[in-house]
Amino acid sequence: MRPEILFSLFKPITSLKGVGPRITTLIEKIAGSQIVDLCWHLPFALNDRRYAPNIADAQPGVIATLTVTVLAHKKPANRRMPYKVTCGDDNGKIDLVFFNAHEDYLQKNLPVNEIRVISGKLETFGNGLQMTHPDHIGTLAEIDQLKAVEAVYPLTAGLNLKTITKAVNGALDQVPDLTEWIDPSLMAREKWLEWKPALITAHNPKSEEDLAHNSDARTRLAYDELLANQLALAIMRREMKNIKGRAYLGNGHLYKSISLHLPFQLTNAQTIALAEISADMRSETRMLRLLQGDVGSGKTVVALLAMATAIEAGCQTVLMAPTEVLARQHLATIAPLAEKVGIEVVALTGRDKGKPRQLILDKLASGEAKIAIGTHALFQNGISFNNLGFAVIDEQHRFGVHQRLQLAAKGTGVDVLVMTATPIPRTLMLTAYGDMDVSRLMEKPIGRKPIDTRVLNIQRMDDVVQGIGRSLQQGAKVFWVCPLVEESEKFDLAAAEDRHVHLSQVFGSQVGLIHGRMKAAEKDAAMVAFINGDVKVLVATTVIEVGVDVPDATVMVIEHAERFGLAQLHQLRGRIGRGDAESNCLLLYAQPLSETAKARLKIMRETEDGFVIAEEDLKLRGAGELLGTRQSGIAEFRMADLTSHSELLAIARDDAALFLQRDPHLESERGQAIRTLLYLFNCDSAVLNLRSG
Repeated sequence: MRPEILFSLFKPITSLKGVGPRITTLIEKIAGSQIVDLCWHLPFALNDRRYAPNIADAQPGVIATLTVTVLAHKKPANRRMPYKVTCGDDNGKIDLVFFNAHEDYLQKNLPVNEIRVISGKLETFGNGLQMTHPDHIGTLAEIDQLKAVEAVYPLTAGLNLKTITKAVNGALDQVPDLTEWIDPSLMAREKWLEWKPALITAHNPKSEEDLAHNSDARTRLAYDELLANQLALAIMRREMKNIKGRAYLGNGHLYKSISLHLPFQLTNAQTIALAEISADMRSETRMLRLLQGDVGSGKTVVALLAMATAIEAGCQTVLMAPTEVLARQHLATIAPLAEKVGIEVVALTGRDKGKPRQLILDKLASGEAKIAIGTHALFQNGISFNNLGFAVIDEQHRFGVHQRLQLAAKGTGVDVLVMTATPIPRTLMLTAYGDMDVSRLMEKPIGRKPIDTRVLNIQRMDDVVQGIGRSLQQGAKVFWVCPLVEESEKFDLAAAEDRHVHLSQVFGSQVGLIHGRMKAAEKDAAMVAFINGDVKVLVATTVIEVGVDVPDATVMVIEHAERFGLAQLHQLRGRIGRGDAESNCLLLYAQPLSETAKARLKIMRETEDGFVIAEEDLKLRGAGELLGTRQSGIAEFRMADLTSHSELLAIARDDAALFLQRDPHLESERGQAIRTLLYLFNCDSAVLNLRSG
């Protein structure tokens, strides 16, 4: 399917000269597994090696390229001591210092009485000048090559600059000349280079300005990435809209009955969202709508009332959640209300086995069960519905688009409502959910009180534990969250287990533990014990980040809050303040704090508005970690930076829409070039969705 001209870029990096299995593993860690990934692995700094003084004039602390004669080798008596090579010119001497040196290598590359060009950082030692482990050693014939500006690439432990530079250069040698896909008038207006020259330029910075997001070459490459993204979303949206849906015309009796049983009044935002969803459902075009609500804004109730409308029209409905904890949380909210009005609800997760599972499957196949709530188990083979018409997918970013389509394929013309409690900045909204219509819940339910958020040094741990003791005496329930350490579940777990032991010594059996490596049944048991009050302090990892609803939990302690992203801190804080009691969130930090960490904690103290927090998070993190994408699963951009390139995004969106109106099937010369662009950025599914016409 991929055009032949791109075959070279999608070869594995192992096909590059000098990239063996060990190097491959390291490059995959920071860039990716294909040659094209190295094209997107742009430098972040530069070494200017053009400073070439004689030794007497050389300034310590800077990178210099020196032409010297090798005078003597001083091999140490003890291998733990450095090996030194003394060199000189007409004006002075310098020592080259090597630790754990290989004598054969040094004798070969630095032969006595020969002239060599060395480049590296100059240092003083005693009264003399030295260079520890020169970055480059070459001959006089290579001086022009060495006296250059050198790109510095992001590295990982075990990978050096020389190796990654060689691999990137090998990748760039594979880059073909491609037909231009950008609108000619835009190219002329912006004075952009063509794609290949822009890519080569971005990898060969000559000044600090060339490394900036807004440099000409990088701006052009960012636009390519944003254009591919906006085209893919526009094509997916159009094709979803082209699939015929069904009009769901209920009589309102279930909707009204459930509304009467609600223990609270719907907010204005919930009412507006329900009106938008109802209008979609009445249309014969398939619904694909995102319901975006801040933590505790009442998305589940909106979903239930929308499901009631579909059930009135004779259809079955389904709600899919990313975890069993969250699926059972939705069940606890929905089942009591549904059963009051005679709607049967079943839950299906990977844990259900044998006869109980078969009973659930039979109820789905017969149509007896009108609402199914569960995990990804809902869209597995062998599960069939009698008449599925409406699907709700919670925390969509934790599922792939293909899983969404698999679930929708369980019925005919299924309307899809996607929910997220992750507030999303406007620019990211366009790049992650541009294929959907959007409803937003901007209000919290009536009666909710603000959460008192405080920031404390972790050295005050004893004071915090004493404060927890006082809160427990007043009937409080407490979440105590332990951080992710070194991105390792093992360390994450150890931190939580240690804190559980510590707090159990103080509060005894009132302390429970929940973490990601527990079996589903154990997690459920821990949550039930907390909800029922058998456990008053729940020590947890970030497994509780999304959807856990314990209205009488009023205290949240987040240990090492400086290690969490802003969006994640907001999600965790949203686990409390869900009832009508005063709630407190304590953010414990350890010194030293980075400027970014200080800013995050300051924002958390100042606001509870998730949408404000999302915009601030985008400003703080910039490209690559948008909204904590490492945690949320939203695709990262390699070259586009949404804080710097938001205007480009608007241009790309307009260009994509206008071009698809003119050439809906990408058949013109520019259309064919755009197909290549989509494949270049792995938007294959968008090309596959194009109709042949």
